[in-house]
Amino acid sequence: MPSSRPLAYPPTDRVEQVDVYHGQAVADPYRWLEDDNAPETARWVAAQNAVTDSWLARFPWRGVLRDRLTALVNYPRAGQPIERAGWLLIARNSGLQNQSVWYAQRGVHGEPQLLLDPNELSPDGTTRIGALAIDRAGEHVAYALSHAGSDWQEIRVRRLADRTDLDDVVRWVKVSDIAWHGRGFYYSRYPEPGARALSGVNERHQVWYHQLGTAQEADRLVFDDATHPQRFHVLSTTRDERVAVLSVSDRGQGKDGEALHVLDLETPGATFQPLWEGFDDQFRAVDHVDGALLVFTTRDAPNGRVVRIDLRDPHPSRWTTVLAERTEPLQEVTTGGGRLFATSLVDVTTCVRSFALDGTDERTIALPGIGTASGFDGDAEATHLFYTFTSFTAPPTIHRLDVATGESALFEAPSLPFDPAQFETRQVFATSRDGTRVPMFLVHRRGLALDGDNPTLMYGYGGFNVTLLPQFSAARVAFLEQGGVFVQANLRGGGEYGEAWHQAGMKARKQNVFDDAIACAEWLIANGYTRRERLAVQGGSNGGLLVGALMTQRPDLFAVALPAVGVMDMLRFHKFTIGWNWIADYGSSDDPDEFRVLHAYSPLHNLRDGVAYPATLVTTGDHDDRVVPAHSFKFMARLQAAQAGDAPVLIRVETQSGHGSSSLTKAIAELADIYTFLFANLGITPQ
Repeated sequence: MPSSRPLAYPPTDRVEQVDVYHGQAVADPYRWLEDDNAPETARWVAAQNAVTDSWLARFPWRGVLRDRLTALVNYPRAGQPIERAGWLLIARNSGLQNQSVWYAQRGVHGEPQLLLDPNELSPDGTTRIGALAIDRAGEHVAYALSHAGSDWQEIRVRRLADRTDLDDVVRWVKVSDIAWHGRGFYYSRYPEPGARALSGVNERHQVWYHQLGTAQEADRLVFDDATHPQRFHVLSTTRDERVAVLSVSDRGQGKDGEALHVLDLETPGATFQPLWEGFDDQFRAVDHVDGALLVFTTRDAPNGRVVRIDLRDPHPSRWTTVLAERTEPLQEVTTGGGRLFATSLVDVTTCVRSFALDGTDERTIALPGIGTASGFDGDAEATHLFYTFTSFTAPPTIHRLDVATGESALFEAPSLPFDPAQFETRQVFATSRDGTRVPMFLVHRRGLALDGDNPTLMYGYGGFNVTLLPQFSAARVAFLEQGGVFVQANLRGGGEYGEAWHQAGMKARKQNVFDDAIACAEWLIANGYTRRERLAVQGGSNGGLLVGALMTQRPDLFAVALPAVGVMDMLRFHKFTIGWNWIADYGSSDDPDEFRVLHAYSPLHNLRDGVAYPATLVTTGDHDDRVVPAHSFKFMARLQAAQAGDAPVLIRVETQSGHGSSSLTKAIAELADIYTFLFANLGITPQ
């Protein structure tokens, strides 16, 4: 149990800041913490980190946990292969490399050659590779780099033949594809910030074309909409590079869908033509086939369908349905080997079917088990396609699908330093406040006793159409082997049951998400898995908001709260970086009705003096330019002032990290501290 020595939190200055929203005055005494570059903020962070580090140092198992986590993740593993133009690219990690290393080989049986090692690009291992794209000729790979966890990226180009970089460098890239066409590629960027802070509001998202061998200053502006500075514009090219597809979103205006425009790249002087100009439905181009575009959409199909749009006559009245909407939500559609592959969800697990390009149903792909499968894409002439399968108790394993027969063969599987068979997974359903059936997965040792005393960690997200699928985590074993129960709750707001499930947790219906999580926690207690004193809740980003809201609405329900990089100030989130992008899911305090909804659950604004809150460890990164650390800073300052109980409320601010740990070393150190805090406050002494 935690030491009885009292905690002295660093003092936090208050300022006389009051904002008036639609006639209602709202105090914001910690506004000064929004300036994460100010010296006084840096001093506050240093003082908070010192208190947190001192508290964690009380527990002798902190170092033991770090060693155990290091041992658990120290095994060779590989990522999803990329196959194009005769090349096979695979990211591999020998075990403890901060970043995975990319290798290239000619075909499946070629000799792997080192292609890109991001560990050599920064002394602390925090430079990461994002998207990679091979050109159609198979001569170059363009790759995106980010530094210290930032969302800002730069794109570089490497020759595949000799694995050397060209001089080309494209900067100020964010929310972008790398879309090859000929001897160059399209990308999306913002104007150079110049004197503006990089954490300032991002506006005027543009599409450019970069010709290989030229400076970025010579790039050609392809699309710019100065009248709508908060729209995203992301351009992709079809696999045959004959059509450019421009996806436009207007989330800053509360719209959750996309408009779609196309550009015929085979016709000189052609201009963008609209396929769909509204923003109320989702549209994603799948591929170009015989003069038509295959498009996934939720238009007239909340669970998703695929339509064929003849580019010579693209009026919506003449779209034809290729894959009709089904009861199961359609999660992903890909092409490869001259076929369509549709990934659907059946109670939050993957089902994959193959179809002819005209929609003729061929077969269900037999997967290795119940879990999550992804991949199934490749060139039209491919005879085999790669996919990765994983579950809570099965590590990511690469398989190779025979397109003609639908049979799979194992391509590569990791060898683990522990036996995952000692753990099992169950799926159960709780009933939410309004009667909605809410699924959750439970992972624990086999033969778990339902004595109501198991330390339990519930994880949730519930937003932005994000689906929490079964995923493997070697690091999670450090909790499970101590008798812990891991719970993944699939709350409304996500995409687990299609667009209707998503919309049931948006804007004015956001309270449904919190009600779902409360119902899941109460189910765990009622069914003998745990009790309040042994129950913790965890979430990151929008999931951090979830944890903050649960703390304020039901501080009696959890012993430990672990909000990471959370959106905690629901009245001002849209004023930082790309926060305006979240208005589509949350609404905005600029609207009087939406203000009342946001103010009613905003974690920062619903902390109350004199309440005994759960033991809380807030985590964030000093380079987070997505959910800026000010959210966590202000929430912690208010929580420390409000806390009436004895449970510690601390913050851990990682340096050189952004929206999540920027290296494996930092991830292990952070998770060791989270588990140290968790175990101490759940009464676990690691064995």
